[in-house]
Amino acid sequence: MTKTALILGGNGRFARHSAQALRAAGWTTRGFDRSTDDLMQAAKGADLIVAGWNPPYHLWQAQVLPLHRRVIGAAKASGATVLLPGNVYNFGETTPAPWGPDAPQAARNPLGRIRIEMEQAYRDSGVQTIILRMGDFIDTEASGNWFDMFIAKTAQKGAIRYPGREDIPHAWAYLPDAARAAAALADRRADLPIYSDIPFAGYTLTGRALAAALSRALGRDVACKQMAWWWLKPMRFVMPILKGVLEMRYLWNTPHWLDAGPMARALPDFQPTPAEEALRAALGVRAPEARLAEGAAQAV
Repeated sequence: MTKTALILGGNGRFARHSAQALRAAGWTTRGFDRSTDDLMQAAKGADLIVAGWNPPYHLWQAQVLPLHRRVIGAAKASGATVLLPGNVYNFGETTPAPWGPDAPQAARNPLGRIRIEMEQAYRDSGVQTIILRMGDFIDTEASGNWFDMFIAKTAQKGAIRYPGREDIPHAWAYLPDAARAAAALADRRADLPIYSDIPFAGYTLTGRALAAALSRALGRDVACKQMAWWWLKPMRFVMPILKGVLEMRYLWNTPHWLDAGPMARALPDFQPTPAEEALRAALGVRAPEARLAEGAAQAV
C-alpha cells in the first residue's frame, strides 16, 4: 500500500530528517514550494503532512498561527494526519519536570503562548495530529541550532561554551533518532488517538554531563565553560531574531527533562543512538578507537 507524505519546510532541520526517515520506512514524499505551490492541491492524496514550517522568532506573531491554520485546512480537506514537531516552550519556568502531556502548559512569555495557541488549534480541529515534542536539537550537520552555533564550536579544542547553569538537566534530541520515531509513529497512526502529544525524551544532560560525554566521544578532555550573553543584547537591534533567543534564555537555567513514558508505550521497540555516537556524528568525527586502529594499520 502506497503511503504518501507531504513535507512542508523540507529544507528545515526536522522536516529534512523526517523526509529521509519516511522514505527509508517505505513512504513516498512530496516537497512543497511556498512561493509557487498551492497547499490544498499539494495535500490531495497525502496520508501525512509533516508540518515543518517554522518562521524566525521575530515573525512568529505574524506568521505561525496563519500558517498552521492553512495546514489544518489542507489536512481537513485531504483527510491527512498532521505530524507536528513540538518543543518545550509551552511549559514555562514554573512547571516541574518531567514535561509531558499531563504537565501544565504554564508559559507566559510571547513565544511560549504562541506555541500553546497553535497546538490548541490542532487539538480543537478534529484533524488527527501527532506532536513529537523535543528538546534542543543535535544535528548531523551545521543547521543553526544551539549545539552547533554556540556550544560545540570549540569542543575539539578542549572546551564547550555552555549558555546556562552547568549543574541542571537539559533536554536534547538527536534529529536522526527523532525522525525515526516520527516515521514509526506515522506508521502506527491508525492505533493512535486523534490528538497525540508524545515527548521524545532523547538525552537529558547537565552541562557538565554534556562535556563528559563529549570527552568520551572525542577521546580527550573537554571542559565546560560559561558562555557570555552580554554581547547578544546590543546585537538584537540589528538581528531581530536574537530577541527571541534572549526570551528563551530561561530554559538554560530551568531544570527540565521529557517524560519518556508515552513514547515507550507507543514505540516499545525503539532503540536510541548512544549519546557518544550521536555527538561524534554531530561533530563529524570518528570514534577514538577507530582512529587508533587506522593509525596502527598505517604504521604496519
